[in-house]
Amino acid sequence: EGRAVGETEEVALAPIVTEAWESVETYEATLDISGFEEFDPVMADGSRLQEAFENLFKNAIVHAGEDVSMQVGVDDDGFYVADDGPGIPDDKRDVVFEYGHTGGDGTGLGLAIVRSIIEGHDWEISAAESKAGGARFDIDLGR
Repeated sequence: EGRAVGETEEVALAPIVTEAWESVETYEATLDISGFEEFDPVMADGSRLQEAFENLFKNAIVHAGEDVSMQVGVDDDGFYVADDGPGIPDDKRDVVFEYGHTGGDGTGLGLAIVRSIIEGHDWEISAAESKAGGARFDIDLGR
């Protein structure tokens, strides 16, 4: 119910993103991190936030392929994770966060866990289309 976090502290996002990427089997996938130089640290449970990024990365690799190109960046309201895969159809963008929903060979838990972690921080997550036509997950920090 959106309370899947422990104690929070001020954390910088770029190192958490990097650590998450390094802890996932990325095969031939690539990651571009941009815009965090001027991004203020956030109050977060760093280990749970890392888990959310890991699940987003794993999800992209499973659904977009082992050679997916990933981007993590900032925007006005927070940050995003995007890829160049096949994307998520409009009519599936809300249900992808439900426990048990899978678009293929997954368990249906990854994005539900991500949503739980994000909402546990009192943030919001939504699915959209990336500039490359793939999936994009926007995390609104409510700033």
